[in-house]
Amino acid sequence: MAAVMAFSLVGCSSHKDSPLFSASGYVADQGIYRLWREDDDQHRPQTIIDVYSPYYGKDTVITRYEYTDGNLHLIKESHAATKELGVTLRFDQEGNVSFMQRQLEDSREKLSADDIERYKYQADKVLNLSKTLRAGNVQLVQGRWRQGVITTCAGEPVTVSLNVKSQVWLAKRAASADDKLGLAWLTAPEGNELLLVANEDFCTWEPQADKLN
Repeated sequence: MAAVMAFSLVGCSSHKDSPLFSASGYVADQGIYRLWREDDDQHRPQTIIDVYSPYYGKDTVITRYEYTDGNLHLIKESHAATKELGVTLRFDQEGNVSFMQRQLEDSREKLSADDIERYKYQADKVLNLSKTLRAGNVQLVQGRWRQGVITTCAGEPVTVSLNVKSQVWLAKRAASADDKLGLAWLTAPEGNELLLVANEDFCTWEPQADKLN
């Protein structure tokens, strides 16, 4: 996955200053990634939810990573369009696979050694990206657009300063919207970037602090 960061990340953050719950995201070659992360009281990763929305096609992929004492314990991948399909991988305390399964439409199968390594590599990549994004203070915000007014999922009206390209994108979608649109954007010291504009209401499923587990 060749990720193109939405911002030039700067600064660093100590574990002491890091929030236990954070949301961020980034732009990749083929789509948009949104990340929600919750840490334990010792600032070790506890749960990361990775939502990938491709530019082409409608099959959003949701991957859940769970950790025990900071060590990867579970990878569970599902597809929004076909919720019954997906991959589950569990690991023991030594990092060995204790359970594996790929659920297909009418059968189940084991994953190959290459598949397992690929999922583990992706898990490491997502964890490191979440650290980098948090250190750069790149935050994900989701909300709603309705009749020219943008509100966050918490119901707070906000003014979002966007570049010309994002303004044109939002204006085109708003012109054809019947009522309201779902928005997702990034905020960072360098500015804001619009990630997604859709007919979907992201607020209905947005992960919340203390509810990821």
